[in-house]
Amino acid sequence: MISTVYSAGIYGIEGYLVTVECGLSNGLPSFDLVGLPGAAVKESRERVMTAARSIGMQIPPCRKTVNLAPADIKKEGAVYDLPILLGLLSALGTLTEPLPEDSVFIGEISLSGELRPVRGALSMAMAVRDAGKRCLFLPRENAAEAAMLGEDLVIYAVAHVKEILDHLMKRESLTPYQPEPRIQTGLEGQPDYRDVMGQENVKRAMEIAAAGGHNILMSGSPGSGKSMMAKRIGTILPPMTREEKMDVVRIYSVIGEGQSAAATDCRPIRSPHHTTSAAGIAGGGKGIPMPGELSLAHNGVLFLDELPEFRKDALEVLRQPMEDGVVSIVRTAGRVTYPAKFMLIAAMNPCKCGWYGHASGRCRCTPSEVRAYRSRLSGPLLDRMDIQIDVRPVPLKDLAERKPAESSEAIRKRVVAARKRQLERYQGTGVTCNADMLPAQLAQYCRPDAAGQALLDAAFQRLGMTARSYDRVLRLARTIADLAGEEQISAAHIAEAIQYRNLDRAH
Repeated sequence: MISTVYSAGIYGIEGYLVTVECGLSNGLPSFDLVGLPGAAVKESRERVMTAARSIGMQIPPCRKTVNLAPADIKKEGAVYDLPILLGLLSALGTLTEPLPEDSVFIGEISLSGELRPVRGALSMAMAVRDAGKRCLFLPRENAAEAAMLGEDLVIYAVAHVKEILDHLMKRESLTPYQPEPRIQTGLEGQPDYRDVMGQENVKRAMEIAAAGGHNILMSGSPGSGKSMMAKRIGTILPPMTREEKMDVVRIYSVIGEGQSAAATDCRPIRSPHHTTSAAGIAGGGKGIPMPGELSLAHNGVLFLDELPEFRKDALEVLRQPMEDGVVSIVRTAGRVTYPAKFMLIAAMNPCKCGWYGHASGRCRCTPSEVRAYRSRLSGPLLDRMDIQIDVRPVPLKDLAERKPAESSEAIRKRVVAARKRQLERYQGTGVTCNADMLPAQLAQYCRPDAAGQALLDAAFQRLGMTARSYDRVLRLARTIADLAGEEQISAAHIAEAIQYRNLDRAH
């Protein structure tokens, strides 16, 4: 007898519907899994058979064949344990009721019959919805992320196989999962910009970067506060839209952290060590490539401290995703494209010893050594940094007075207001911030007045700016105008945007 159960799989962050066909026939006892199963899928045989015995469901010795369709996509993970078990029991006639056509089952089964969480639950739930199915049965730990789809899908959170069997055989019905009300997370207990003494110009640059999603590079001697300010960027970032949150949860679900990602409203902030490889930055691994730091920072912040200390190939990986907002990974197992739209915050010392330009005069680096250190960063990478700012040591007077600075909450209000203007301006275009403006939008919304255009033209000639840096100055000026609540970009906005191109002036 043959039975059919519907399940789902994931490739990259895209889910797809899987048809699990279970057939029983006479012959020597065997258990064959076909349909390009991975190692974890092949091990389902032992888990399923032992779990069946644990719940008192004996599967007699016979020839068992399980086909996972479509057969041309490699299946990874233990997500098919539950549908395989249900399919075998249905083929045996153990289930007194036929398996519902509108339901999908996913979940790993322990040897005792408990359901364990799987990766990619939200993406698979989206695939189930798009396939026209109505119900999804999945492990309890995955219910919160799958329920982000709202009322488009009926979610059943299950802890043990017996619960599903009782439901299917109409002995005891399961109750659809109802997500608990979310509590908005505040800024209490988090690092605050009021703790940063002085550095008003740098805090202003961080505010502009957060408001428009711009990349920022800070250069300064050790102890000047670069890392301190970067670690507080999360307290002034605007909240994510629903679409942004869904994308973030889908990515983190692939690495098994979807539950924690669904429980927070904070944008992701990633801070990899400078020894991280290019594959760790971009993504990769055995089998289907996994997301790297670029994708894990999607819709959030990627903070690279000690930027010149990163391997050159790891830094060059950044260039294409910074422009396109996606990273494509090609391996022998296939090609996967992950979203990678992030705000890059980088910090570096001005020289190898770190004290070049410091008032103490302790730097002993020669000019050629300083140039060699800075040359570790390629011109194309620097050109993609919207804000390039020197971070000077905090004066002793500011340290001694310890005057309270402006709080993160006050800064965040201005950032949120500016980002709201951008969302309204680009509504329906897929663009959410000024840093991601398309060329047509740049021409429409970034027209400075006559004085501003004259100033920009002069700076272009004097600083030897590229077409890319020219456009980035315009985007930056648009954000500065948004923070000021002005529609017209003026010479003052252009002037402030230009003064954030420190490395252009240095070269």
